[in-house]
Parts: sequence; structure tokens; C-alpha cells
Amino acid sequence: MPELDAAEAAMAKSDWKTAEMKLDLWLPTHPTDARALFDAGYVADAQNRDADAESLYRRATVAAPKSFEAHVSLGLLLARKAKPEAARQELQAATALDPGDAGTAMKARAWRALARIDESGDPTAASNDLLEALKLSPETPADTLLAATLADRAGEFDAADAAYRRVLAGDPKSEPAETGLAHVLIAQKKYPEAETLLRAAVDQFPDDPALTAQLATVLAAQDKAEALPLIQKLHDAHPNDPAITNMLAAVLADAGDYAGSDHYYVALLAAAPKDPGLLIAHGQNLVHLLRYTEAFTAFNKATELAPDNADAWSGLAFAASRTSQPAVTLHALTMRSKYLAEVPSTYFLWATAYDSLHQKGQAASYYEQFLNSSAGKFPDQEWQARQRLKLLSGKP
Repeated sequence: MPELDAAEAAMAKSDWKTAEMKLDLWLPTHPTDARALFDAGYVADAQNRDADAESLYRRATVAAPKSFEAHVSLGLLLARKAKPEAARQELQAATALDPGDAGTAMKARAWRALARIDESGDPTAASNDLLEALKLSPETPADTLLAATLADRAGEFDAADAAYRRVLAGDPKSEPAETGLAHVLIAQKKYPEAETLLRAAVDQFPDDPALTAQLATVLAAQDKAEALPLIQKLHDAHPNDPAITNMLAAVLADAGDYAGSDHYYVALLAAAPKDPGLLIAHGQNLVHLLRYTEAFTAFNKATELAPDNADAWSGLAFAASRTSQPAVTLHALTMRSKYLAEVPSTYFLWATAYDSLHQKGQAASYYEQFLNSSAGKFPDQEWQARQRLKLLSGKP
């Protein structure tokens, strides 16, 4: 088939126009020629004509269902076009076929592409895909970085730490590896080590918002005053990033600026009104601002959206207590107790709620449990508990 030979000779020289002309003359009379269809798809692919390339590759897989090159090329194209499910189907088909002249390196490429597709949804499958690739070709820095990321997501922090460090040993300026290693250190609460790493990384990449956000997180975790101006600067540069805004709101709350913090939480809730975490943070700010009725509304909504969130029930119990709703307080405390152990403050809420409902026996029992657990840390409430116990017992 001299026409196809001529087309492929032109392809070898990246002379796409000549190759396309030869193939256009051949295909109308040979519409099921798998070799020609694949070549035409390759030419279209090389010229970024994705729709034409996809159509031609598909026709090639129909004409030759066991063509490794057609399946893998179609899978890689679909992966680039962000069609993961369709790409997975073609790449899995390719990995089951003999690569022939394409060689094991191309088959390894198919396994690596599968690993990237599975990375976010199925880390275990992605790890298996990567292992299959490594059976066929040597490990690359990109493989090591992917292995580190997968271990990180699986909570295998020691393995992730080691892999990220291997990447950095070969490329000390790898931003993804620095960000990943910092994430692992933060997850393990190794804040001083994370701070050292991140300060150097931010000096190297001052415009990287992820690294700056991580440094702010580490500083805030250590109660360092630098955290607030750093996150404020980051927010000024990225005012529409909800993750950064959320971080700023949290740091402001930790610093005691509840009104300033709530300004941002209100803005975040306008865009995500059904986010339980935002509602809880908003409610906690409102409690500090003594706006208990509004706090009750926020916590109540949070419990409806996330009935398994103990913080939401804790907030609702306190807000209900402050708004004279003892029955709601008891319900919220009951729900909270499914997820968290009692602490002195909840014993006190149980006691005062039962006291308000004139259930003397239960109130006295919880006042006693509060006093047994408080250890002098809540002097005002302890004084109140002792006074109430005297009155409930009828003793002078």
C-alpha cells in the first residue's frame, strides 16, 4: 500500500499536511482500513483537531478491536479532554492487549494515565495502576510524586513523607513536593518542622497561595502573631477564594475579633447557606457577641443539615440555655452525647436545664457531677452549683 507508506513517511517527518492529503485520498475507498484510520487520527491529534481525532480513533478501534495503539491513543485523548470514564474504558482495554511495535513503554504510559484518572476517586486503584506501570518501566520523579500524593490521601503519612523527601532530594525546587510534605507535617502536628520547611518554600515561591496558606495555618496553630497579617495579605491578593476567606475568618476568631471574623462568615454563608461548618463557626461568633437568638438559629440549622455533628449540638445546647429553652437544651445534649463524652460545661447545662424544668433530682445529680469534674476551673458556675444544691436539698 504505497499510499499509506507515503503517508507514514510524511508523518515521520511531522509533515502533517502531506500525510493528511495522502490519507484523504485513501480513506474514501477504504473506510474500514484500521491502519489508515489510526494514522488519520494521529495526524488530526498532532494538529489539535480533537473532535476529528476522537472520531477516527474510535473508527479504528471498531475496525480493529485488538489494536493497542488505537485504544491507548483514544484513551489518552479522552483523558486530556477531561472525559475520565470514557478514557478509563479505553485505557483498560489497552492494558489488556499486546502493545506490539508500540512497546512496553507505551503500555506503561497507559497504566500511568489510569493512575491519574483514579487518583482522586479511588487511591487504592491508582496505586495498583502505578505499580503496574513500574513493572514495565523505571520509576520517574512524577511517579514518586504521585505515590507520595496517594499515600498522603490514604493517611499513610510515613510513606508519603519518605516519598515527598525523595522527590525533593532530586529536585529541591519542586513546589508540589514541598506543598505535599508540608501537608503531611501539618497533619501530624509537626508544626515547627513544617514552619521551617514552609518559610524556605515561601521565600522561594512568594506568590504561591497554597504555600502561604499552609504557613499561615502552621503559625496560627502555634499561636504566633504573624499568622493574622500573613493571611490578611493572602486574602487581599485572593479576595474571592472561599478557602482563604474561611481561614482568615478562623484566625480572626482565634484572635478574639469575633465581629471581624463574622463579617467574613456571613459573606461565605451568602454563597453557601447550607454549609454546616460555616453555620457552626457563625453561631460561635454570635455567642461571643452575646447575640444568642441569632446563634440559636444558626446552630439549629446546622443540626438539621448535619445531625451527626457534635459541635452543632453543643452550640445549640448552649444557645438554647441562653434563650430559656431548657427542653431544647436537653434534646441537644442528648444528641451530643451520642458522639462526645460529657465535660464540665455540659454537666452544668444538663443541671441548669433540669433545674429550670423543676426536675430537682436530675438537676442535683448533674450539679454534683459538674462539681466533681470542674476542679476549680469554673469558679462562678461552681458557686452557683453549690447554692442551687443547698436550695434543692432544702438545707440552710
